[in-house]
Amino acid sequence: MSDEAEARRERHQLTIRSAQGLAWGNKAGQGFNTTDVPLEFCLLQGEMAEAFDAWRKGRADVAEELADVAIYLLSLAEMLGIDLQDAVQAKLVKNAARTYEPLPNGTLVKPACPESGADGE
Repeated sequence: MSDEAEARRERHQLTIRSAQGLAWGNKAGQGFNTTDVPLEFCLLQGEMAEAFDAWRKGRADVAEELADVAIYLLSLAEMLGIDLQDAVQAKLVKNAARTYEPLPNGTLVKPACPESGADGE
């Protein structure tokens, strides 16, 4: 691939932000729910259940089901006025700086916050 073709391809790569806009545009354009936040959370949960079921049963459509989850999540973020790209980037930075402690069963957990008495969640 030429340098020019590679540069063109990179300019057209999907970002979280552009995917959020595309998902919202399709949702609004097709006449789907754009205002009922509790319903959207429930529908997102249903899509997660479908993805899990596809994975559990070894079906070939796991990727498509996960894409549905992503599309519902992107649309919900738009509905709530959240720039999911910024939120994900900030959360990745925060997570990278965290430390975890293993429980006796090997599960990693955030250490308890001594100042607040909170469990770190």
